[in-house]
Amino acid sequence: MKRSIAYRSVQKRGLHIGLLPEMAAAVNASTPIDLDHDLDVLPGAGRRMTVTDFADHIRDLAARLWAAGVRPDEHVVLYKTANADAWMLGAATSRIGAIPVMLSPSLDAITVGALLKRLGRPSLLTDGRTLDALAELPLADLVERTLIVRGDRPGALSLADYAGAPDVAPRVRPIDAAAVITHTSGTTGVPKLVVHTPRTQAVRLRPQWRLLSLMRRRETVAIHIPFVHSRMVAAMSLALLQEMPVLLMREGSLDRVAEAFREHRPGFVEALPNSLMEWEALTDDPRRPFSSVRYFSSTFDAIHPRTMSRLLRSSARRGALYFQIYGQSEVGPAVGRAYFRHSAHRTNGRCVGWAMPQGCAKIRLVSRDGRPVSEQNPGYIEVAWSGLAKTYFAEQDRYDENRFGDWWRTGDVGYRTRLGCLHMLDREVDMIGGVQSSLEVEDQVLGRLEELSELVVVHGLKSEPIPVVCTTDDAPLDRDRWRAAVAGFPQLADPIQIPRAELPRTGTLKVQRLALSRRLKEEMKDRA
Repeated sequence: MKRSIAYRSVQKRGLHIGLLPEMAAAVNASTPIDLDHDLDVLPGAGRRMTVTDFADHIRDLAARLWAAGVRPDEHVVLYKTANADAWMLGAATSRIGAIPVMLSPSLDAITVGALLKRLGRPSLLTDGRTLDALAELPLADLVERTLIVRGDRPGALSLADYAGAPDVAPRVRPIDAAAVITHTSGTTGVPKLVVHTPRTQAVRLRPQWRLLSLMRRRETVAIHIPFVHSRMVAAMSLALLQEMPVLLMREGSLDRVAEAFREHRPGFVEALPNSLMEWEALTDDPRRPFSSVRYFSSTFDAIHPRTMSRLLRSSARRGALYFQIYGQSEVGPAVGRAYFRHSAHRTNGRCVGWAMPQGCAKIRLVSRDGRPVSEQNPGYIEVAWSGLAKTYFAEQDRYDENRFGDWWRTGDVGYRTRLGCLHMLDREVDMIGGVQSSLEVEDQVLGRLEELSELVVVHGLKSEPIPVVCTTDDAPLDRDRWRAAVAGFPQLADPIQIPRAELPRTGTLKVQRLALSRRLKEEMKDRA
């Protein structure tokens, strides 16, 4: 009952991540939160704590930020080594009425400099090692102050020096004001800064609140997504409000994942699609790391049927399911669908789901050429609801280019079946002539060749579709098996094999298709 009251309060007053941990502690003070790593900012806090400890740490960090001079309405850029304390520091920033700007540590110094300039002298909160990587930037001209979590650096204030600072009363931002800023993937240039409000963040909890409510007992929720992503706000909020024990994971290596799951036995796993694809190798591991998992969930990218099928078959739980949500930072969760153990391998991976219950996002397809939208003539996918991001910071014109009244154009193209399932075929910028859907080709070929660890179809020098393949342990590709697998796709050029580690990726592990295509074209020119 308490958790329902807390959820209704969030829906009415908006989601304020600075207040969320204390709210969760009031619901159940002993809910455990575990980490697979130590906190940079609080190295003595350990890896096991209760939600009450978690709330106390965030209150302490908020007091330190205030003592260091941070005030309401300021922008505080979080750009530091990947660590769960990035989310905690974001919550602490929010608690004193400032606006956390969450940047991925995968962004390079030039990009960070451009974003700092766009924000107009924010505070920068980082760590010593990451600050050293920004040495080429004129930080004195770009930021109001530089804060590091601990240690010493010239010109920087250390939060460790403010330990014991007196508590500060929380400041609550207006429900439609900027509350958290995250960024887009930057696959087509400098990332855009996406502005989220307490209202939009609260609305985005609705779809998965219903999914978590299906869990009859309190089971550990394992979360392995970037700590600075907008999805992390929702994932943490939902788990805490539902009184679920949480395992926050930074480590993605197979052995670390297997050991963490063996120890904590999660019932619910949320991870990046590409992480889950790598974890397929664990489905035959004798430690049976996924045997306890009842629900798998992912957002960001559509996931391949092969991956879902392998994961579900490795679970020992009756009724195990995989729940996929299609969306993006600007719109949140748009559609979703469940996949089941005995049928996931047969599903069409392009069917990303159906509209969710009343109060969630609406979807429409808009013609690109005046002709009716169909499988042969896919249209623009657009989304409308109150969960849409408010704007792009300092780039209203770019935001307005994609806004059509209440509707947001996602940049993806697809169609809807007679049964109402949304089929997402490709990003518009990734479409290749003669190929209806690069993603569909990838789904089918990956399902036929278990030795492939990744497959990406991109534009070649003459706009031909080039399959870029990676294999398990980078073993040589069996060309005969390849030819048999792609016999139904005669338009494909010969495959190019590269090591998986050489694929250019975003902070959410998406392959940067345009960057990969540019690289291949340059190599082709050099060989010509």
